[in-house]
Amino acid sequence: MKITFLGATKTVTGSNYLIEAAGKKFLVDCGMWQGKAELEEENYQEFEFDPKEIDFMLLTHAHIDHSGRIPKLYKEGYRNKIYAHKATCDLCTLMLPDSGHIQEQESEWKNRKRIRKGEEPREPLYTAEDALRCLEIFEPVKYDEIIDITPEIHARFNDAGHMLGSSIIELWVEEEGKRIKTVFTGDLGNNDIPLLNEPTMIEDTDYLIMESTYGSRLHIRNDNKAEDFLNIVAETLDNGGTVVIPSFAVGRTQEILYEIDKLKDIKKDEEFRRKYKTLMKTPVYVDSPLAISATEVFKENMDLFDEETQKEISKGENPLEFPGLKFTMTAEESKALNEDPTPSIIISASGMCDVGRIKHHLKHNLWNPKSTILFVGYQAPGTLGYNIVNGAEKVKIFGEEIAVNARVEYIEGYSGHADQEGLMNFIYSFIEKPKHIFLVHGEEESEEVLKNKIEQDTKLPVTIANFGETYDLEETVTLTHTVKRKIPVTLKTEVISRLEKLKDEMKDMEIAVREDMDSKELRDEDVFRINEKIKDLEKQILNVIEG
Repeated sequence: MKITFLGATKTVTGSNYLIEAAGKKFLVDCGMWQGKAELEEENYQEFEFDPKEIDFMLLTHAHIDHSGRIPKLYKEGYRNKIYAHKATCDLCTLMLPDSGHIQEQESEWKNRKRIRKGEEPREPLYTAEDALRCLEIFEPVKYDEIIDITPEIHARFNDAGHMLGSSIIELWVEEEGKRIKTVFTGDLGNNDIPLLNEPTMIEDTDYLIMESTYGSRLHIRNDNKAEDFLNIVAETLDNGGTVVIPSFAVGRTQEILYEIDKLKDIKKDEEFRRKYKTLMKTPVYVDSPLAISATEVFKENMDLFDEETQKEISKGENPLEFPGLKFTMTAEESKALNEDPTPSIIISASGMCDVGRIKHHLKHNLWNPKSTILFVGYQAPGTLGYNIVNGAEKVKIFGEEIAVNARVEYIEGYSGHADQEGLMNFIYSFIEKPKHIFLVHGEEESEEVLKNKIEQDTKLPVTIANFGETYDLEETVTLTHTVKRKIPVTLKTEVISRLEKLKDEMKDMEIAVREDMDSKELRDEDVFRINEKIKDLEKQILNVIEG
């Protein structure tokens, strides 16, 4: 049995693994590269395999960094089955066409820039129509049932507790008289994610392919995150401002709705009741067609919710509904939110602020000191959300420079990923420990720290997978092949790349400013404005040097 790592290597996106075993070639996940421009460009590269030769695919969950290149795979000739949990199939029905629509929009925008530069336009990665077609090959499965894919290959999907339908996959392969078991964690959930069960513990495996997103850190335990949420929201509303929550359309949005509903059950004092009453009188808008549809999928799959939520449902309560909750489907309804001066709460995608309606809401609220931008999820380096959370004074949105005057908050405790302790507990839970562990889906620092922790505490051998490496999984793990293509994923690479880009931009700025200075139409106030901007730039450069 051989495994080739073709994504989520020393980064957290692009999950894709090719397995060759028992005469078959198959994939686990086929996700989209996201974040930095160099990574997103990887989506347009050819696959390192022929899609027509792939016999089947196993999908851990619906998030786009795990499923987002499936329509591209289909477009290039793949027509065999994709096995995934039923809820994952339901969510992909929404998420993949939505992704296709985004690809079409971004392609149109980028092609205008390409044409202005004299470059050839490029087709979208795939269209919404391509995404709709690929849904025909999805094969829904249930948790805890062993499925016989071939007489020699068997799989079982277990609840990963990361999002609705997310799965830890157990894979058994029989070849040459031997039986090898491999476990793919997909993304492992936190133990306290609202609505969802804790990740399933697995008894035994030969090999473990494990995510490492938070391998270098412990989550700050936040049993009071609902109260923190209420305090931040109430203070903003009392100040006459709007609370904008950039939220992942699937998973995080539904968790926030649940948390808002659960506030009514928290022990109440007089001040709490006042804040809660303020919240209940305030309109809460879910402004994302995808999030609205995904909420319906959650309602249709309530049998997957945790025991506490099931008890609430049995009493006739819907944990995803409460007074004041409003859904905005159309673009006109979305625009109207920013024209209405009434203080409100706006939950909008995308969670990292790079695409979608959230950018319009940020443009209309970031400059306003009365408003609050409340982050509740992971922000990848290179994204707009990352820049805002990390203290940017100004950001560019739709080509316009916006001052960050709004209050910016980040509530710990909403992470959908296990931290270092959760990852280690998953390893400890094996009765028969894996012979070898491969770390994927993590930045370099997270993987290095987790690797050292595992080796020190368990004495188990650990490999940090590199892009294009093929390993033979027999009695001993052997690296047999490496694809030469280099994926630019590290923060160090990004720093060097940005420095090179900055050199070119400084030259462009010098030319532009000199042309302005030579203009006879230049006013004194224009000169003052340009001078102030250059002074700000000097300060920022000095801060980098001194830091």
